[in-house]
Amino acid sequence: MAFKSFERSTLVLGMTVLSTLGVAKTHAQISEVPAAPATAEACVALASNADRLACYDALFKIPEAVKPRIVSEQRAAMEIAPEPENITGKIAQGVSSVFASEGPKISPNLSLMDSRWELSPESKLGTWNIRAYQPVYLMPGFWTTDKNERPSSPNENNTVNADREQNLKSMEAKFQLSLKTKAVENLFGDNGDVWLGYTQSSRWQVYNSEESRPFRETNYEPEASLVFRTNYELLGLNGRLLGLTFNHQSNGRSDPLSRSWNRIMLNVGFERDNFALMLRPWYRLDEDAGDDNNPDIKDYVGRGDLTAFYRWNEHDFSLMLRHSLKGGDDSRGAAQFDWAFPISGKLRGHFQLFDGYGESLIDYNHRATYVGLGVSLMNWY
Repeated sequence: MAFKSFERSTLVLGMTVLSTLGVAKTHAQISEVPAAPATAEACVALASNADRLACYDALFKIPEAVKPRIVSEQRAAMEIAPEPENITGKIAQGVSSVFASEGPKISPNLSLMDSRWELSPESKLGTWNIRAYQPVYLMPGFWTTDKNERPSSPNENNTVNADREQNLKSMEAKFQLSLKTKAVENLFGDNGDVWLGYTQSSRWQVYNSEESRPFRETNYEPEASLVFRTNYELLGLNGRLLGLTFNHQSNGRSDPLSRSWNRIMLNVGFERDNFALMLRPWYRLDEDAGDDNNPDIKDYVGRGDLTAFYRWNEHDFSLMLRHSLKGGDDSRGAAQFDWAFPISGKLRGHFQLFDGYGESLIDYNHRATYVGLGVSLMNWY
């Protein structure tokens, strides 16, 4: 009896030890699994750069096991779908292939377009977050080769007479503010966002003490855009964005200095590595002849523009080109080059060179060259 009691005690003790070891091992394995981050804001709060990077990877990286399954399902659906019998069906099939998620593999953490427009599902941050839009800068020095002291227009009510000629200085200051926010996210499934934007640029005659240092010209530019994510290749570039924008631009002044127009813009965005390209053809919404401050503005400012952006190390370069899309004497347009460069720490400089028509609305039909130098607060990307 004593031996059997000892045997049972030994067996119970052994089972207890094994159970304890198993629980400890399970607890150790569980404790080694890092907690999944809930939001991007939680990643921002981490103090360590390594922990923050790992948090972003865990939050935004798509599991590799999921990607092939998604692609294969889409391809299977396309193979099973019958061939369209009419032209309408073929057009619809072509459009759907443009917006499909299949295509070049693009990391939302490295994409310039994603950083600006939150295109990928993994990069979306919700609505009503204030984001940078166009470059934000302050240039204490902004010099022109040709002052426009008598702005004119085909509308007689918007032409300055000789007795009201302005006394301007060639050197002034210029600054620009530009913000946007997403009002609606995923309007169509996981695609289609509505953005609201506002840009304001001012030219300040701060060195003109004779005229009490007036603001020569301020342009106000609110707009609303419907933006879609795309994914296709064209000429070695990734087609990433397609959008439609309603744009209003005015200078908020009374006659004869009032200038304004409304446009519908098509936005087509491409990128590859550190290069981005945005093409924006537009259509001007006509006004009544008597109320049109600048009836010929599209023959000077143009019917579309193209902006190319390139990042090299910590230097950002952009080139804007626009044209009237006419020949001969009606061939007019403008070019603007911007360079944002590091100075010290987060302080960055901004250099701007403009040549052509329409540096501002009041100068829409006035050609001049402008050179500016100052500090950059935010850039395109």
